[in-house]
Amino acid sequence: LTAEDIYSINKGSLKDAIVSFGGFCTAEVISSQGLILTNHHCGYDAIQEHSTLAHNYLEDGFWSKNRNDELPNPGLTATFIVRIEEVTEAALAGITEGMPEKDRVAAIETNLKKIRSSAKKEAWEETLIRPFFEGNRYFLFVTETYKDVRLVGAPPSSIGKFGSDTDNWVWPRHTGDFSLFRIYTGPNGRPAEYSPDNIPLIPRHSLPISLDGVAEGDFTLVFGFPGRTQEYLPSQAVAQTVETLNPTRIEIRDKTLKIMDAAMRRDAQTKIQLASQYATIANSWKKWIGESQGLKATDGVGKKLRFEAEFQARLQKDTNLKAKYGDILPTFGQVYTDLEPLAKLRDTYREVFGNCRMMQLGLMITAVTKEFDTKGETGYNDRVGRVKDALPGFFKEFVAGVDHDVFAALIEIYCRNFGDANLPEFVKGNIKKAKSYNNLADIFYGKSLLLNEKTLAEVLNMPADKATKILRKDAFFRFIEAIVQDYSANTDPKLTDVNTKLIPLQRRYMAGQIAAFPERKFYPDANSTLRVTYGKVSGFEPRDGACYTPYTYLDGVIAKYIPGDYEFDVPQKLRQLYTDKNFGQYATAEGKIPVCFMASNHTTGGNSGSPAIDANGNLIGLNFDRVWEGTMSDINYDPSICRNIMVDARYILFIVDKFAGATNLIQEMKLVHPKAKN
Repeated sequence: LTAEDIYSINKGSLKDAIVSFGGFCTAEVISSQGLILTNHHCGYDAIQEHSTLAHNYLEDGFWSKNRNDELPNPGLTATFIVRIEEVTEAALAGITEGMPEKDRVAAIETNLKKIRSSAKKEAWEETLIRPFFEGNRYFLFVTETYKDVRLVGAPPSSIGKFGSDTDNWVWPRHTGDFSLFRIYTGPNGRPAEYSPDNIPLIPRHSLPISLDGVAEGDFTLVFGFPGRTQEYLPSQAVAQTVETLNPTRIEIRDKTLKIMDAAMRRDAQTKIQLASQYATIANSWKKWIGESQGLKATDGVGKKLRFEAEFQARLQKDTNLKAKYGDILPTFGQVYTDLEPLAKLRDTYREVFGNCRMMQLGLMITAVTKEFDTKGETGYNDRVGRVKDALPGFFKEFVAGVDHDVFAALIEIYCRNFGDANLPEFVKGNIKKAKSYNNLADIFYGKSLLLNEKTLAEVLNMPADKATKILRKDAFFRFIEAIVQDYSANTDPKLTDVNTKLIPLQRRYMAGQIAAFPERKFYPDANSTLRVTYGKVSGFEPRDGACYTPYTYLDGVIAKYIPGDYEFDVPQKLRQLYTDKNFGQYATAEGKIPVCFMASNHTTGGNSGSPAIDANGNLIGLNFDRVWEGTMSDINYDPSICRNIMVDARYILFIVDKFAGATNLIQEMKLVHPKAKN
């Protein structure tokens, strides 16, 4: 591969096959007819949305035999990068050292508006400008977003989610985590809203798929839209993550997951309703556990301290650098000391509201009542439509009994972490009157209008003043509103004050690192823009006595098989294919079906669905996870234990062809044997 193969604005290149899928995952084009491949968990919401008890695509899978069977997904988008330009000079025009942060932000925003307005683009294209290196550099992205993305195929969860939460972040992995969608355009080939008259996208580039597989040591390129990394934090920030913030988040999600899991095991309908929520909550919960353990195992804090010692030593040798950056590390110490108790309250607030559905709903509605208080009926009307639009989807995934128990468990943690002195009187009064958190939940979930979709919709359709009065007569809503208002008035301003000091400090620290270590190549932290990361197929030794090879096979799926288990059941047809050795052209030379492999690529959230590409530009796998021991790579990438996990492309083809019988999809892909040429 050359740089021109990876990124070109003059001809089709790899970047033209890479898609930001919905803004939360990555996908890639794998046919000349707009077929795209992403993870099963990235397509999960779409699959769930189309699932009913009568047609349960989560359990049974879905495969379209022709274009008419493909299912539209309103709101789902696919975004390509047309071109990238550095605009640092224009973005930072007029910016001076020592400029107040508020003035700096305002000046940069003015500059960015000018850049956007003057950027050359087609009428249907959009622009995005993102800061890199903590705001020391800026890049402009011209993008093209397609709004008609249809579900084409998905294996049953017993394949696409095999191992579920037990195996999540864990090696060895045996999950066929993939799904297929198709991008449609208007008849003119340009982005368009859904229409039966739309046609499949003709892409600038699509990825051929290798049938030759991988061997240990093979080059791997992962291309995608990673969400966020923080590789250049000071030691105090890393220590705070391990010792305070992760334990806070983990405790709240642990309580939530145990309650949800018990309910999902008792009832099939509850399992469907809560499946997507549970997976989302569990994903970060398990990641944070592994992150903390990985940082401890690789001495993440110690590495930062040693780097900082070298940084200070280099500053001492250069008077100019010392004058410019010598105060940074001592100042970090004080700022992070001030931040720690506030950050714990922030994460408590976010996690409680993020994991309890009624708290989420109450938070959305408080935004509406606040608009009424500050802007009157106009502000209310501008905001209330969003809440009304969200209600059907919200209640489709809402189980009152489960949420009751989650609320009781989480509000107890909230009150403990904030402490009696930091709780509003209305909240303390309700808890005292109820005598227990469970009794409080009984009261709120027994009669609150928030729990009745029809009644709530009727209230929200009333005139603003009347609706607000009714809402504030509801004890549950008033309870939530009191917490939100108290946090906004007392905690959030303090956090803002600390962050106002922290943001410019981190920006200067990034500039200082680059200046002090001129021999080192610094790569920018992920910020949801298009990136490549290179590595190689490689096993690793996570701990004494454990040695992981980089491949898994269908044999391992069968070995894990537990009949009827929601995590480890295996479809009868897949078991029969294994027994008959009916593997087609997708088996290894040893007659085995590969399932997953791992490599040393640096990936993070957002890289889900990213293609793994070989040295010739062919698809060899589909990125979907990292090993648990290496999830600290967001903060401290360590090639000794950081591994990304991918579905082998041959397993995807085997499932589509032999398991699903969707030969119509295989026929539109380009399958190649690159190793036969070498």
